[in-house]
Amino acid sequence: MSQSNPYLKEEEFKNKIQRLILNDQTLTNLKILERNVIRDKGIQDLSEALKENQALTKLDRCYSKIRDKGMQVLSECLKVNQALIKLDLSWNQIGGEGMQALSECLKVNQTLTNLDLSWNTIGDEGMEPLSEALRVNQTLINLDLSSNQIGAEGIKALSKTLKFNQTLTQLNLSENGMGSEQIKPLYESLKVNQALTRLDLSWNKIRAEGMKALSESLKVNQTLTKLCLHSNRIGAEGMQVLSECLKSQSNPYLSGSF
Repeated sequence: MSQSNPYLKEEEFKNKIQRLILNDQTLTNLKILERNVIRDKGIQDLSEALKENQALTKLDRCYSKIRDKGMQVLSECLKVNQALIKLDLSWNQIGGEGMQALSECLKVNQTLTNLDLSWNTIGDEGMEPLSEALRVNQTLINLDLSSNQIGAEGIKALSKTLKFNQTLTQLNLSENGMGSEQIKPLYESLKVNQALTRLDLSWNKIRAEGMKALSESLKVNQTLTKLCLHSNRIGAEGMQVLSECLKSQSNPYLSGSF
């Protein structure tokens, strides 16, 4: 049952926690936003409830100011929870330490399929442990890492993992300020990866030379069906290279927004 009013008062929040503890089968979707009166104690209570709950499948905690400390607490419950499928942690100021905790959880969690980490501060520091976890995780299929200040080292770590990961099908890396050189390792991984079907690289700083490297990868890749590149700096030259590649490349199902 969808939660109609995400801005819970304290008593309402306590009521939801109690319902989670009692495994209320009608509470499958819970949304908790910034305006809620929920701080460290609330995160702890929620985490303890989720350790036992087997009904909630979708949790939205965007704009909740969880930060690294809260992420460490929440990650402990995700190691044992066997019900959550979709988790939204966007806009929560989660950095390297928080990602370290979440990554340890992803190594053992066997139910989470959709994870939104957009608009946090993961950076290269957080990408190292996350990439390591994705080598082990076998359930995550949709990962949103948009707007996370991911640089060259973070992309290198992720790219190495994508050569091995065979479950992730949708990846969003938009708005990370990545240039043509930074993103080249990702293109190399596309030559080997056989799982990704959707890749969003929009709102970065990719130029024409980046399109040349990408085109070489697309000639080999057989699984990508949706590629988003709009709002980059491709220019006419880059578009020409990409257009010629799409006409000649061997995957007839690939389309995108450029």
